[in-house]
Amino acid sequence: MLAEALEHLVRGVVEHPDDVSVRDKQLRRGSILEVRVHPTDLGKVIGRGGRTATAFRTVISSLAGRGGARIDFVDVDRRR
Repeated sequence: MLAEALEHLVRGVVEHPDDVSVRDKQLRRGSILEVRVHPTDLGKVIGRGGRTATAFRTVISSLAGRGGARIDFVDVDRRR
């Protein structure tokens, strides 16, 4: 549910909504939502001074409740 909500929010901000994907990774320390966007949209998702990214994190944290969730923003050109 968190991944779908975050994907919907991010798609509303970017110019290339088809390149947005959110993957939920379960780690020992909790879950991470990995957001992949087009390289030109990375600045829009992060925002001036990180304000947009902070807003995304605030909304998702309130939806997650006690468990919480971390968010990692990645452009689609970066390979792991």
